[in-house]
Amino acid sequence: MRTNIPFMTSMSGSRFLPMIRELAQCFQAFESYSAAHIRSLGLTPPQFDIIATLGNQRDMSCKELAEQTLITKGTLTGVLDRLAAKGLLSRLPSPVDGRSWIVRLTAAGQALFEDVFPAHVAHLQPIFESYSDAELDALRTQFARLRHAFGENSPDNHQEENHP
Repeated sequence: MRTNIPFMTSMSGSRFLPMIRELAQCFQAFESYSAAHIRSLGLTPPQFDIIATLGNQRDMSCKELAEQTLITKGTLTGVLDRLAAKGLLSRLPSPVDGRSWIVRLTAAGQALFEDVFPAHVAHLQPIFESYSDAELDALRTQFARLRHAFGENSPDNHQEENHP
């Protein structure tokens, strides 16, 4: 395997660049492995994300669902339309805000969740079996720390500071 890591670190003095590459490659590998299984279950990854998020949950507004799934609003609408057309979820007018909708799984959607979610967890489990609980906790902690660092330094946060 060829690597440019010494060049990357000496060129810029940025010792974090190899970690970013590894993080990106890890995410790509996870996404590929996960998405192939999800497609074998008859769903797209965004459809699975919505089914998994709504399963065993209270009703959610479309805004809450977008925040929980990280699916963009434009994509979310189309995915919700397709799941509703399959009879897997319903949308009801919000009792609080007449402009928004509340989304929930139908009985068929809940039944699908109860089939596909455990199947997907079982598919992922062998990948993580070699990690101890302490290693998984350490990885989670470090990923959360990195995510928070990006969040604290995001342009959106700085715009709010500059524009009250």
